[in-house]
Amino acid sequence: MTESSAKHEANGAPEGEPPTKIASTSASVGAADAGDEKDIIMVTGGSGLVGQAIRMYVEKNKRDNEEWIYLSSKDGDLRVRSETDAIFAKYKPTHVIHLAAKVGGLFANLAQKVEFYRENTLINDNIMENCRINKVKKLVSFLSTCIFPDKTSYPIDETMLHNGPPHPSNEGYAYAKRLIDTMNRAYAEEYGCNFTSIIPTNIYGPHDNFSIQNGHVIPGLIHKCYLAKKNNTPFTIWGSGTPLRQFIYSLDLAELTVWTMREYHSPDPITLSVDEEAEVSIKTVALAVAKAMQFEGEIIFDADKADGQFKKTACNKKLRSYLPDYKFTSIDDGIQKSVDWFLDNYETARK
Repeated sequence: MTESSAKHEANGAPEGEPPTKIASTSASVGAADAGDEKDIIMVTGGSGLVGQAIRMYVEKNKRDNEEWIYLSSKDGDLRVRSETDAIFAKYKPTHVIHLAAKVGGLFANLAQKVEFYRENTLINDNIMENCRINKVKKLVSFLSTCIFPDKTSYPIDETMLHNGPPHPSNEGYAYAKRLIDTMNRAYAEEYGCNFTSIIPTNIYGPHDNFSIQNGHVIPGLIHKCYLAKKNNTPFTIWGSGTPLRQFIYSLDLAELTVWTMREYHSPDPITLSVDEEAEVSIKTVALAVAKAMQFEGEIIFDADKADGQFKKTACNKKLRSYLPDYKFTSIDDGIQKSVDWFLDNYETARK
């Protein structure tokens, strides 16, 4: 039901993951002075794709006075106020990265609009109120590009979030998520809370859901290519391969999320995405997957299957104003690392 529902597997980072690519510019969080009070950073949804990436990043870049807590569904039901209160009382976080959500595919969103709205609103309200009451120094919540207006111009940026209704198929989820942005500003204005939100583009990497039916594009293609190689069958990609997407490697997103917690102090959301020039076609992605998997069989693009939206370009101009020189992991390198992780962890990977 939530991103935190998957059981944590204690696998380390892929070989060759670099240390931090961001130089610290502030002592606001995590300064190493011996006399400093310890920062306790609690991550909701800590066993999902992004939560695992944050764990992997922090293990190599932890600061001396930081303690990190990663929640999963076994820690409590965030829809229930009393259980959320108990979690905050137990861990006493000074900072919260909020990833947990009720998520699902197209058909689930269509069939359960009430539940997607109510359950996400309950989760978010319980987290925000506990952060206010317990005087949490910083709350960073995750939004999604799918909550933007259905009819919009491209590239999309943070200022366009409320410029029209979302696509009707996921309006329950979308409005619940949009309210995070509304309430971040409201909490700042009324209570002086330091709450903000992140808008990532398409995420992929280790610990992803590699289900062919229910996973996202890259993990689904990785699993499909694996089976094609194993069974000596063609690697078939649904659609023409022409649609364009921006993909962000989960370890890059993790690093930028930690940077947001430590350095970005505005209630207005920030888009964490690769540059517009790094947008790639699904065909390019599929060929990179085949290369990483060392697949030498036939590759077929089934143009009888729907392509979906041609492009959903997001603008990262705000991020670049803070980190103009940040170097994202290339799509080829990120896919190779994801394939390697999938092969190393095939038995336990979500699929």
